[in-house]
Amino acid sequence: MSLMARTVTPEPSRGPVVVELFTSQGCSACPPADELLAKIADRPDVIALSLHVDYWDYLGWEDPFAQPAFTARQKAYARAARSRTIFTPQMIIEGEQSLVAPSEAELEQMIAREYETPDAVALSVSGSKGNYQIELRADPPLPQNAVVQIVRFAPQARVEILRGENAGMVLDYANVVTAWHAVADWDGRTPTRLNAKIDGDEPAVVIVQGATPGKSAPLPGPILAAARLN
Repeated sequence: MSLMARTVTPEPSRGPVVVELFTSQGCSACPPADELLAKIADRPDVIALSLHVDYWDYLGWEDPFAQPAFTARQKAYARAARSRTIFTPQMIIEGEQSLVAPSEAELEQMIAREYETPDAVALSVSGSKGNYQIELRADPPLPQNAVVQIVRFAPQARVEILRGENAGMVLDYANVVTAWHAVADWDGRTPTRLNAKIDGDEPAVVIVQGATPGKSAPLPGPILAAARLN
C-alpha cells in the first residue's frame, strides 16, 4: 500500500457501522453472541467482524481462529476505556461503545444510534479486481492522527468443538477475521489518496480509526469511517 498526499474531494456519506465481536470457541457464553453477529453479517449498513481471542484456550480447546493480536486489541480497548477487565462475549461498536453479552434489541438500538451520527471522515473507494484507490478527507480536520487499517475475513465457518466448555457442539461463525493490519498513518488534515492491492479471495474492508494517546503506544479510538473493498 502506498500513501500519497494530494487534493481529493470524496463525497461525504454515512458509511456502515463497524461492530467488532470478541469471542472464543472455548467460552460457553459466546454462542448466542456468535449467532447474533451472524444475523447482521450481511447487512449493507453494518460491517460485522468476529475476532477470536486466545485466553480461553487453557480450558482444553484451542480456538483455531484465535490470534494473540485480537486479544491485544481487546485489551487496548479496555485501556482506552480505563477499564481493567475484559469480557467475552463483548461487542465494540464504532470503536467506542461496549456491549457485553448483548441482546438483539440492545445491539439494534446501538447500531441505529450510531448510524444517525455522520462520519467524521469522508471516505470513498474506487477500483476493482484487487486494485483499489481509497480517498480520505476530513472537514473539519481531525484533532489528532488516525490509522488506516485493512481487515480480511472468512464469511462463513463451521467448527465441531471437541473439548472445553462447548464440547460436543457444532458451531457456525460469520465474518471471522483472519488478518487485521494497520497500513498507513494519516494526519487527519491533508486530503489523501491510498493505493491498495488486495490478494486472494477473502473479503476485505478498510477502517479509518482515531489513535488515542497511550503510555507506550497509541490506543484504538473512535472509528471515523469504514467501507468494503470487495
